Formats: sequence, structure tokens, C-alpha cells
Amino acid sequence: MNYGARLSNSFLGEWELYVVTDGISLNWPEHSFGRTGPVPTVQERADALTALGFVLADDAGWEWQECPTGVMDRVELLASANVQRKDGAA
Repeated sequence: MNYGARLSNSFLGEWELYVVTDGISLNWPEHSFGRTGPVPTVQERADALTALGFVLADDAGWEWQECPTGVMDRVELLASANVQRKDGAA
């Protein structure tokens, strides 16, 4: 079963990664990188996913989008990727 991982800088500008699961949103697995920059590397994201018990799904890659809030505001970035549990459990 695949889940959606999200990497965002929207909460106070700090980078965080979370995995959207079937559970209540307050219980989604999450990892904070504790910084506003630079963008976490692919390896840092993979390490965070592993620590949360997930890996990128086969042939998955990170897709980026901008989430502008206004023409003069800081742009929030969101990356997403399909992931699966490390142990293959559903």
C-alpha cells in the first residue's frame, strides 16, 4: 500500500516531513528538520522517511509545487512523493 509523503516549509518556515496515513491527522508520522534553510537534501529526506518507518515507493520521485499566499509574501513550497512502509505491511 502506498502513502503520500509531504515535505513542507509552511509551518513557521521550518522544513518538516510527514506521511499521510489513514489515521487522524494529529497522529501522522512526522519529522522536523529544525531549520528554515537550506531545503533538505534527497538523502536527508530518505533518512527521515526511514526513521519514520517508510521508504520511497518503486520509481517514486519528489514533485514540487509553489503555494503562494500573496504577491509580496514568502512562497511556501510543498514536495510530495509516494512512499510505502519499510516492512511492506499495509
